[in-house]
Amino acid sequence: MAFIHFLALLAVFQYLLFVARTGQARDRYHIKAPAVTGDENFERVYRVQMNTLEQLVVFLPALLIAGHYFAGTWVSLLGIVYLVGRFVYARAYVKDPKTRAAGFMMTIGANILLLLTAFCAIIF
Repeated sequence: MAFIHFLALLAVFQYLLFVARTGQARDRYHIKAPAVTGDENFERVYRVQMNTLEQLVVFLPALLIAGHYFAGTWVSLLGIVYLVGRFVYARAYVKDPKTRAAGFMMTIGANILLLLTAFCAIIF
């Protein structure tokens, strides 16, 4: 379970990294708070942060519940896929949003499997 907790913390740190990148982009592209539009390059970085937050809300409880009831290896693998998927998504989306599908599919796939694992572990 300790490794699953470690993955949960890594996911939060990853999100904080994306928050920091958004702050840097805000300075680079001269976007004053509270604005979130104005330069397409900033908007891409910001969307990575926001999409990661949206996915994190699903990921953390699903990971922790699944990890509590189910084999750690399977849950850990899904956690790693999620984290790698977020980096793949971020890199692709900032470069060209049309290329984000692989990273998004890794993320959403891991989240769906974690949710199903958690539900099955609780129900059965």
